[in-house]
Amino acid sequence: MSQRISLLKRIVLPGIILQSVLIGGGFATGREIVEYGGKFGALGWISGLSIFLGFTIMSVISFEACRQWKVYDYKSLLKKMIGRGWIAYELIYIPLAILIIAVMASAAGEILKNTLGLNVWIGIMLIIVLVGLLNYMGENFIARMKTIGTIALFAAYTLFGVGVYLSRKNEVLTVFQEGDTSFVDPPPTLFLLIWTGVIYVGYNLAVYPATFFTLRTLKSRKESIVAGIFSGLLMTIPWFLTYLAILAYYPDPALLNAPVPWLVMLKPFNRVFIIIFGVVVGWTLVETATGAIHAFIGRLQNDLIENHKPGLDGKRRALISFLALGAAILLARVGIIDLIAKGYSFMAYGMIMVFAIPLLYYAIKLFFHK
Repeated sequence: MSQRISLLKRIVLPGIILQSVLIGGGFATGREIVEYGGKFGALGWISGLSIFLGFTIMSVISFEACRQWKVYDYKSLLKKMIGRGWIAYELIYIPLAILIIAVMASAAGEILKNTLGLNVWIGIMLIIVLVGLLNYMGENFIARMKTIGTIALFAAYTLFGVGVYLSRKNEVLTVFQEGDTSFVDPPPTLFLLIWTGVIYVGYNLAVYPATFFTLRTLKSRKESIVAGIFSGLLMTIPWFLTYLAILAYYPDPALLNAPVPWLVMLKPFNRVFIIIFGVVVGWTLVETATGAIHAFIGRLQNDLIENHKPGLDGKRRALISFLALGAAILLARVGIIDLIAKGYSFMAYGMIMVFAIPLLYYAIKLFFHK
């Protein structure tokens, strides 16, 4: 029994961590799904399929690379692939991580105010304290909290998506029956649909370092593949749930132009739904920020150990968290729509260049050479 639990943990935990970090910058507001698929209406599912394949391929290759090379932080992995060029990754990763946190901070303060009645700054400060506390406690505590949190988040977003779909199922079916893509003009090409999925995967490549510390227990190539496929599914199911919910209102500009489309979709429901959403979004910011910052802290820890210096204690880990969150809050003043539409796409190209392409280059050696 204990061996089965251990195997399950090895295969499931990486996906849980990935989804917990991804959900903040990838799904929480609904704005992300509008920009990267939802706006295409009846054809948006093609972007979703592209996203699933992209996440699965990147998960399988990165897991196996970490397992074979025995590297569990992004600096060590990148040095194996592009040598001194690893610094280019960090120059993109840190601003992108702060950008993703900024998107959440931009939405979370107002959402907590509208749903739970909290002052904007009280909500933001509460989140900062929680992120600092998690990084202070260390990676084992983070893994436990993320497992619990991800189960709750997944259940909540399933509840939201299914609730909206069932309440407006006929509207969703009509969009597909009519092949409605009217929100975009001209209609999207197949290349645009696929490329939109690629860009979505590209900017979300920033979540992968957050899971590297869980890969030490992988024992075989088969486990890497199974864990990677499971991760791809876990990372994409919420995308499709949100996409179907968006189609329930397609092509209503009041929803498709909203900074937080979920608030529009949940408005007709009981206030309990809105309160649950407020709690969920608050926790998604905590999980996303914790994962992104923890990956950077892990890189610093590894450097200190390699140089035979004492590692970062809890207070220093918390301080790094507070500084990163402070920078994100300043950036959040730009506004959520511009941050997602412009900032994410720009950073995605950088992540594809320094992370995805090198990984794909090494895939043949990793999987077809002994």
